[in-house]
Amino acid sequence: MSSHSIIFLLLIITTYACSSTTNQYANSKCIQTKIEEFQAEPVANPPIEIYQYSYNGELVYFVSAPCCDMYNTLNDGNCNIICYPSGGITGEGDGRCEDFFETRSNEKLIWKDDRNN
Repeated sequence: MSSHSIIFLLLIITTYACSSTTNQYANSKCIQTKIEEFQAEPVANPPIEIYQYSYNGELVYFVSAPCCDMYNTLNDGNCNIICYPSGGITGEGDGRCEDFFETRSNEKLIWKDDRNN
């Protein structure tokens, strides 16, 4: 087997291995990065919480706002903002995912900042 064939074979194996785990790894890495960013900041009041839900057939992450009158954020698995389902001055969010609280399922607390103030 030539060196070009071996390199090509390794490329195919690597591509296959990465594609089968990309979604789960992206979710874990993305959320872990957010947690590390929050831990580098002073403790918010109330403390920030991150919940995982199923919503519209996808895993999503609800990140509580660090303070009053700020939007709570709903992120996809790559931490792209989907919408702000609640919070803001009215408490009603931005109106882009009004059905979130009625249709979400499989709630799981991913992280809560439990550092002391």
